[in-house]
Amino acid sequence: MKARIKFRKYGVMKFIGHLDVMRYFQKAMRRAEIPIAFTQGFSPHMIMSFANPLGVGLTSDGEYFDIELTEPIASREAVRRLNEVMAEGMEVISFVQIPEEKKATGMAIIEAADYLAIPKGEGGWITDAQIDAFLSQEEILVMKQTKKSEKEVNIRPWILEMKQQDDDVFLKVLAGSAVNLKPELVMGAFSGFCGSGQDAEKDFRYHRIENYARKDGTLVPLDALGTEIVL
Repeated sequence: MKARIKFRKYGVMKFIGHLDVMRYFQKAMRRAEIPIAFTQGFSPHMIMSFANPLGVGLTSDGEYFDIELTEPIASREAVRRLNEVMAEGMEVISFVQIPEEKKATGMAIIEAADYLAIPKGEGGWITDAQIDAFLSQEEILVMKQTKKSEKEVNIRPWILEMKQQDDDVFLKVLAGSAVNLKPELVMGAFSGFCGSGQDAEKDFRYHRIENYARKDGTLVPLDALGTEIVL
């Protein structure tokens, strides 16, 4: 049986990197006595894969990872056990059963993500008119870091939605293995377009709201593709 776990990451835990988050949950699985499966061989490790690793410094309400179970455990019981061993800054939200197929893993199906870009100082310079003008461009060219070098890319098709939300900016962007648009790139391009002089990394903090897959042509949260385990 495969299961998908949704969790929040907030507070001081935003400074913990992805590899440490993996180690954290490996220890949490043992302490909570979740019947997680291990790989075979001389160096067995827990079967665990994260859908869309979160960058250092970001908080989130919608992080996911998939595991394999050696035996069923009720969803509510698993959530209760895990939250009993969570440190402040981590909270498990849901625990659902997912299809067995490899193509159904979170890493394989993720297509988009929601973010809030939150100004660290005064955010009054951001207006709907500026956002509309920014999005009306046929091309939004930025330098994107690749594994080997940098290259100029047009990120306009990757921005699905962008709007003002109080003093913050709401973003829905493409995410996943094929295209993974970071909110810092969008806000860097937007700040440059507006001539605000704002630094996308230093003058904003970022919060991921949700990760999405596609079902029947509609974007849905990853845990919506699973079912509650009831024993």
